[in-house]
Amino acid sequence: MTAHYRLLDLDIDVPRQRVSRGGQRLEVSGLSFQLLAYLLGQGQRVVGFDELMQAVWAPAVVNEETVTQRVKLLRQALGDDARQPRYLRSVRGQGYQLVEAPCAVAEPVPRDAPARRRASGVLLVVALGGVALAAALAWHYTRPAARSPLLTRAQYYAGIGQADNNERAIVLYRQALAQAPDSHEALAGLSRALSARTCLYNGDATQAQEGAALAQRLLQGDADHAAGWAAQGYAYDCLGDMHRAVAGYEHAVRLDPDDDKSRASLAYLYQEQGRLVDALRGNLTLRDPARVRFRDVQVARELELLGFAAAAERRHRANFDLFPDNVFANIAWPRFLLAQGRTDEAAAALKQAQARGTPHPELWRLQGELSLLAGDATAAGAAFAEGEKLRPHQSMPATLAALYATPPPSPEWLDARLRRLRGDTLGWPDAAIEAALIEQRRGHAEAALAALRAAVNAGFRDRAWLSVTPLFAPLRHEPGFAALLAPIDRDVATQREQVARADWRPRDLP
Repeated sequence: MTAHYRLLDLDIDVPRQRVSRGGQRLEVSGLSFQLLAYLLGQGQRVVGFDELMQAVWAPAVVNEETVTQRVKLLRQALGDDARQPRYLRSVRGQGYQLVEAPCAVAEPVPRDAPARRRASGVLLVVALGGVALAAALAWHYTRPAARSPLLTRAQYYAGIGQADNNERAIVLYRQALAQAPDSHEALAGLSRALSARTCLYNGDATQAQEGAALAQRLLQGDADHAAGWAAQGYAYDCLGDMHRAVAGYEHAVRLDPDDDKSRASLAYLYQEQGRLVDALRGNLTLRDPARVRFRDVQVARELELLGFAAAAERRHRANFDLFPDNVFANIAWPRFLLAQGRTDEAAAALKQAQARGTPHPELWRLQGELSLLAGDATAAGAAFAEGEKLRPHQSMPATLAALYATPPPSPEWLDARLRRLRGDTLGWPDAAIEAALIEQRRGHAEAALAALRAAVNAGFRDRAWLSVTPLFAPLRHEPGFAALLAPIDRDVATQREQVARADWRPRDLP
């Protein structure tokens, strides 16, 4: 492929991935640049959707909408107008083509380059037999090394998003790392796949701990490696360290604005911090949303917490139907129905979700709550125990299993649990929710309400769940419970109004 192109008033440097106009660099990077570079190599030929998906996105599986959205982003970066295209036109039903034929050019010599460098460049061209050969050699020595087939396959399996394929990715990443111990791509990929074991596939905390160590090893060699920061953020996310996870993701997004995975993960943590507007905006302004598997689930949840119940329900139901292998979609729909007080529908949806074969502690927690609502404390205890078996290293499943076990936990166990929770500095509201459950069991209603207020202060905004869950049924009779909900109502009303006025708001909101 030619190394340098001229397209009307654009200068494109392929090896350095730079696009400039009149000496001013344009923000074209990542997939947008790869798309532009491929089109440049095709001249003015119409390039179809299937070809673009294979050339730019493979081995990831995407659809035509993904290509369309990426073209839109590329046009925005170039300042192009789809209605009156200057650089890139759509060919209805076929694909895309460049409006003008690009010109291949030799690499320009900077005006301020030393005279010796310019002269030696001329001598080299003459000695090698002309400008064409010089340009060819320049591309040969500046193009990036071909990716290892091991890494290509590892990335493919990791991107599918299922437990067995994640295990295949881990094996391949380890093989690639054995061949090249300092490979940044192998370090980042293995880190993420190991952390996914903990986050998604019921592995223990040691998996994400190894993931964090691998990411740190990468960053020690390259402190500005965006994928390294993303991997570190994900590892800490899976370990429950919200503060470090947010720091890692924010660093990754600053270094690579096209990193939609980190942007979406950051949006989730913002949601947990109660920053619902920031979370929703982050998810709705992703560069390529089709490549983020959990984005639609998060958008539905954010709309739910903001009180847009009808819009949230449409999305939750669609996600549940369209993505049966997405464990978070399987959790979100019955949880929404439970929070809306539609217990029969929630029970039916939960039964369907459990039959899909992707176990998760949250599904068992929902089962336990529904059993309590039905008056069956024994079945609830059994459900909570199953959740603990899946993630014994997680605190909330273990606490629920203990609180509803036979015999019940001792006062000493409750005291020890509270001491540990009070020392929690990781930033999750769930720690305060858990403390409230324990204080309620001890019969300390005021202390339980104080713990719930701490959860609200930390960002907890699920008012609907607090109002219906049987886990806090005794506490709802306390005089201070209604006052506990008031700060949630005020904050959500303010954030809801901000969303209603935003130009990026979903079109189906009232």
